[in-house]
Order: sequence, then C-alpha cells, then structure tokens
Amino acid sequence: TGKSTLLRAIAGLWPFGKGHIRLPANVRLMFVPQKNYIPDGVLKEGLTYPHAAEDIADEVCKAALIDCRLPQLVDHLHESARWGQRLSPGEQQRLAFVRALLYQPDILFLDESSSALDNATEAHLYQLIIDRLPQCTLVSVAHRTTLDAFHEKQLALAAAG
Repeated sequence: TGKSTLLRAIAGLWPFGKGHIRLPANVRLMFVPQKNYIPDGVLKEGLTYPHAAEDIADEVCKAALIDCRLPQLVDHLHESARWGQRLSPGEQQRLAFVRALLYQPDILFLDESSSALDNATEAHLYQLIIDRLPQCTLVSVAHRTTLDAFHEKQLALAAAG
C-alpha cells in the first residue's frame, strides 16, 4: 500500500508525486530505514554524522552506545572497519537509535527500523527516544502491534479495492 513511500515523501526523500507536504521551518528531520546505511570507516564518524566527529565528545557517544545496548562497541569508536558487514542486522538497527540520540531530530521517521530486534529491546529503544528527546515527533511504519504503545495516533492504510 506504499507505507514506506508515503513516509519517504513526508520526509522529503521521495520527489515523485503530486501535492504539498508542509513541515515547520528549520525542522531537523531524520529518516531511519529498515536496513540502516553504515559507512565504512571510523565508527564515531558514522555515529555522529551529519556532525563532525570532534563536535561530540567520546563520552557522549559511549554513553549512547551503552544506552542502546551496544556496550561491545564502546572501545571501538576510533576503529576503522566495514561496519555494515561486521555488525548484525540487530546491531545495525541499534546503531541507528544511537545516531538519533546524538543528532536529536525534531521529527524521527522510523521505517521498520526495529524489525530485527526482540520486543524487549525495541521497547527499550523507543522509550529511550521518548525520554531523551521529549520534543521529538516519532513517525513509524511497522507491522508489529507492540509499537502501538509508543504512538498517540495511528494511520491505517489499506489497498484500494
């Protein structure tokens, strides 16, 4: 039914279509797909993007890694690797939540962004975003009903016919 396409259009990532989408001026958006892109290179640079790595203290990054249940990566912040191949799908999804905590978007679009996580970890990460970024609007596409508890409104889309 095009849920991901709709989410991408709202986030400004899908230029095809007709109509208007209005967002507040100077709003900080972040879009997290199901399969998060993690660049090859130094882990901290991938975590802090679009900020420069030196703009965010190592201790802040380490705390976010621990909070997102990735303590095994704390000692690898300055290590260069092919992280997209080295980390499991669940670790990559948790890393996206670390990036969200560090970037602090006003609107966070999550497109099946926790599908590789168990329910307890998913709930922990959503609650972490809600607690740490109270002004952030969460917009999620998910098949799990476990995420209902983290959203005040739902939009149900169905195929025409």
